[in-house]
Amino acid sequence: MIFKAVGDGKPYPEHGLTYRDWAQIPPRQIRLDELITIKRELALDALLAEESTFYGDLFPHVVRWRGDLYLEDGLHRALRAALHQRSTVHGRVLDLDDSHTRTDREGEKSTP
Repeated sequence: MIFKAVGDGKPYPEHGLTYRDWAQIPPRQIRLDELITIKRELALDALLAEESTFYGDLFPHVVRWRGDLYLEDGLHRALRAALHQRSTVHGRVLDLDDSHTRTDREGEKSTP
């Protein structure tokens, strides 16, 4: 199996990040078999297009939520990596687990 699972939609809360916000997150290596897709379908023309990343980010966008990694954007890049027999892809990871934990801690500090 290429991915950990194939999902259908975002199970995590809306994060509100823009492409500019995503660009501030440094890319890191991610194992494909740890990713859960949030799209069940892929446009074949996007997968096969030479210039498929021309207008977007070069790195997939991944959201960590409740310990799982969800592939939000860049399914065609991840699948292309798998077709080239690579087990990893470089992507930007937004850790909602970390921000949720920080929010909880801040709330505890402010609660009398």
